Amino acid sequence: MGKRALIAMSGGVDSSVAALLMKESGYDCIGVTMKLYENEDIGIAREKTCCSLDDIEDARMVAYKIGIPYYVVNFKADFKERVIDKFVESYLQGRTPNPCIDCNRYLKFEHLYQKAKELECDVIVTGHYSRIVQKESCYQLMRGVDETKDQSYVLYSLTQEQLAHTRFPLGELTKEQVREIAEDHGFINSSKRDSQDICFIPDGNYKRFMEESYQVKIGPGEFIDRTGKVLGHHQGYYGYTVGQRKGLGIAAETPYYVVDILPEKNQVVLGSSEELFQRSLLAEEVNWIERPEREQEIQAKVRYRQKAQTARVKCLEGNRIRVDFAEPQRAITRGQAVVLYQGERVLGGGTIAAVVPQKEEAEEPESRK
Repeated sequence: MGKRALIAMSGGVDSSVAALLMKESGYDCIGVTMKLYENEDIGIAREKTCCSLDDIEDARMVAYKIGIPYYVVNFKADFKERVIDKFVESYLQGRTPNPCIDCNRYLKFEHLYQKAKELECDVIVTGHYSRIVQKESCYQLMRGVDETKDQSYVLYSLTQEQLAHTRFPLGELTKEQVREIAEDHGFINSSKRDSQDICFIPDGNYKRFMEESYQVKIGPGEFIDRTGKVLGHHQGYYGYTVGQRKGLGIAAETPYYVVDILPEKNQVVLGSSEELFQRSLLAEEVNWIERPEREQEIQAKVRYRQKAQTARVKCLEGNRIRVDFAEPQRAITRGQAVVLYQGERVLGGGTIAAVVPQKEEAEEPESRK
């Protein structure tokens, strides 16, 4: 019996081509789409998101065209608990979450990985633009060849066991090459646009989603500056994120930006663009793919599309790290991920728990939850 692969098919062009390439490489493939929610649950009747009926039909048609069995698996309860509930709770804590990372960690590479085991599949396959390289007994997670599409940032939580049983067929390809392959094979989704929004909030208005779907209503609060001076009023701190400039509704000679969020006081701290720059952070819930043996110079990213920046990483107690950048970074945001690189390799990453104030940079601060 040949090797068997479980293909996570979202209905998009990337996962469709990934399925085709695995089939052509000799694997016995099974296509699966994760049903994560009902459209009505998120306030839309029919929308082109990664779990809509349109996408399921696109995935089904591609699977039929390349001749592989296809199924839909219901992960709605898990998705609500591990991704949507956590997303809402993070905003209520004054953090800015990244639900795509949680979806990869808990759904694709945990629940779907278990489903692959049940179906006696050797590997799980996704359409991520990243690479896995085996070096002796260690598996390394590498950037995708297409720098404009590299998705290694959202995959830092993978374990050695998961890496050993995962394949990323698109890691050596560019987006243009993937679309050409899809067109050559007559895939219905060859020119389908990439999803840009959070799948369960297709209009991007997460504040309204929280208020309507979770009955969140904190009420008006204050905009203040670093000294505590009241600058104006807002309609709930959870509608803002660090670095935000638009939508503040405050007239000033120089632009204001959100520089901090104080959920316990329902206050949003505003300041200048310069106040957004910091050198150091503390991160928690760290996952190591390749753990450094000592404090050393690495590269780090605090946002998905950011170019990796030179930094030093130091391991702390309690599965935490401190990252000190060579140059100040703009809008380091609690709740987002810091991902560590050594050249092309992903070393690991964690959730940003605190920004270390400039005056404390020389000290060893405790993590501020």
